[in-house]
Amino acid sequence: MKKDTFIIGFMLFALFFGAGNLIYPPVLGVASGTSFFPAIAGFVITGIGIPILAVTAISYVKNDARELGNDVHPLFGLIFTCLVYLAIGPFFGIPRAATVGYEMSIEPLLNETTPWSLWLFTSIFFLAVLLVSLNPSKMVDRIGQLLTPILLLSIAALVIGGFILFDQPLSSASEDYAQTPFFTGFIEGYLTMDAIAALAFGIIVVQTFKERGLSTKGEIIKATLKAGAVAGVGLATVYTTMGWISAKMPNGDTFTNGGEILSQAATQIFGTSGTLLLGIIVTLACFTTSVGLVVAASQFFSKISPLSYKWLTAIITLASFIIANQGLNTIIRFSVPVLVFLYPIAIVLIILTFMRSMFKNKQAVYRGAILFTSIVSLYDGLQELGVQMPVASEYMALLPFSNIGLGWLFPAVIGSLIGWALSKLRNQ
Repeated sequence: MKKDTFIIGFMLFALFFGAGNLIYPPVLGVASGTSFFPAIAGFVITGIGIPILAVTAISYVKNDARELGNDVHPLFGLIFTCLVYLAIGPFFGIPRAATVGYEMSIEPLLNETTPWSLWLFTSIFFLAVLLVSLNPSKMVDRIGQLLTPILLLSIAALVIGGFILFDQPLSSASEDYAQTPFFTGFIEGYLTMDAIAALAFGIIVVQTFKERGLSTKGEIIKATLKAGAVAGVGLATVYTTMGWISAKMPNGDTFTNGGEILSQAATQIFGTSGTLLLGIIVTLACFTTSVGLVVAASQFFSKISPLSYKWLTAIITLASFIIANQGLNTIIRFSVPVLVFLYPIAIVLIILTFMRSMFKNKQAVYRGAILFTSIVSLYDGLQELGVQMPVASEYMALLPFSNIGLGWLFPAVIGSLIGWALSKLRNQ
């Protein structure tokens, strides 16, 4: 079972380590400068800690992530879980992975980008994703034993080269990182999408352990934590080292996004062959994440619809292909508001799962916490979308921690306390 734990932990690492995980640590490294370590600590909490907690929370349920939301109401559990799977699946997560893979592996090799090049890349990419996803029982071995070691070796080569060659002094932190480095990094961790992706990946991990002989809830929770620890150590090491070499890279602040930073770092370290190495890292990372998301989404929707797993795999892959060809900028523009809305709700649900014994599954506590959280997160999401609400903004600005993007935290606590008080009064 120790071998299985490492294999499944490597699989979980590969599933988590996708497009966002490559792009955002380098940006954080350059922007945080002398505030790098508190910034990366905040990033690790939302980028790794909360996703591992989410995977463990799924090990408490019998079927899927709907059960986390059923404590609010079965209809809420269904709708919220559908939104999660659509967001991390065909609407945003999978198309983003494919377009990032294209822009960081193929586009730098072309003298001139043509309209058909993205179409050709995504056609091959999604055909491969479909073929692997059609047989999910073999996914653990394919990803855990073969693709993850190649991915780790490629990342290690880039990181070691960066540590040897880059010795630029750390620059001054940008305004946000200078004032609140930890919380700025904390919010940046949202963009990896891993906390909500974990609600989907968790059931894959649980089912895999069940197939390998574990039956009791205690055994599954313990094994899931161990596999999560394996994935967490790998992710923390990669995030920290990639952020650090980006912070030490000469002229890192002249680039506009993490893709450009990584591309330049690879070129400075290995020359033209660095572009090829980076292409391998990006394509493998995006491919493994896409496979995991297609499998998870197909398995979920096959439970709540009359369509078979294979039909859903084909539909989700085709929808992802169509949206991916709209371009990365379009995908990001619409995904950020949705993530800002969904993330706080997911975090509160995960925390409440581990606190059930404290309030003995009182439904009012769940409803109060989620209602108050949803109001604030919906406002934040609409703000990201560009919707102006002057009156609401005056009141939202009064919330504690609203200036660092955590305005939902205090309402979540107040909502749960009100729910707890109401349940007490009802019982009396």
